[in-house]
Amino acid sequence: MTILVTGATGNIGSQVIQRLVDRGADVRALVRDPSKANFPTDVAVAKDDFLDVDALRRAFEGVSTLFLLNAVVSDEFTQALIALNVARSAGVERIVYLSVIHSDIYVNVPHFAGKFGVERMIEQMGMNATILRPAYFIQNDLTIRDVITDYGIYPMPVGDKGLAMIDVRDIAEIAAIELLRREQAPQALPTDRINLVGPDTLTGTDIAAIWSDALGRQINYAGGDTVVFEQSLKQFMPPWMAYDMRMMGERFLTDGMLPEGGDVERLTTLLGRPLRSYRDFAKDTAPSA
Repeated sequence: MTILVTGATGNIGSQVIQRLVDRGADVRALVRDPSKANFPTDVAVAKDDFLDVDALRRAFEGVSTLFLLNAVVSDEFTQALIALNVARSAGVERIVYLSVIHSDIYVNVPHFAGKFGVERMIEQMGMNATILRPAYFIQNDLTIRDVITDYGIYPMPVGDKGLAMIDVRDIAEIAAIELLRREQAPQALPTDRINLVGPDTLTGTDIAAIWSDALGRQINYAGGDTVVFEQSLKQFMPPWMAYDMRMMGERFLTDGMLPEGGDVERLTTLLGRPLRSYRDFAKDTAPSA
């Protein structure tokens, strides 16, 4: 049977596909623009954008397992609901859904609330899924690398509660493991939730210190003003998204993004190796002297 991967050309989806192919899985990639697809030759490509329902129905033909990843867009929730309804109509009983950690706590953050709504839909529809709940992606900080190196500040509103940041490569590997576990099971497995976290819970000051070590000069944390954060984001993203990110940043400051007891140990066992750290990311990302 076939595993359908959505968000297939993105940073996580493309890595999920590669890991599935490496393990001999039959994979179909759902993409908006097939001309931009760059997958192994044995990966089938289906064109759709979640809102073309007839195309989505065709994409689900012969699919046994679904990896559902919805980008943070204004109609993310609608896209996910359509995909799940079409999947159920097609008889898909095995799902891995990429949600977000604390989706049930960050209730005022639009894309968190939307993902929690999808989690609830999966349960209410009686579907079976592994719900992956990742914390903040380490690689998100690639977008601010120049700010760190050129201005000597770490600008993200992390605060002093701490974030359990996770490397996207670990997310992709865990997603592939769960997809294959469900695909290969003799019958549909019950729903499970897995928090995806990194090995360390870091404050803004901690992260600035890591960059100071990586660059060999002082980097200061300067991420406490979410108003400034929103205004900066509006320079390169829609206002609604900048506001959404501001709301997330405010919850970072008040609540943090913390693992639960046993999360790190569970992921380490699942991967069979240690989780990748933010320190390693900074070391690998820092420009050479």
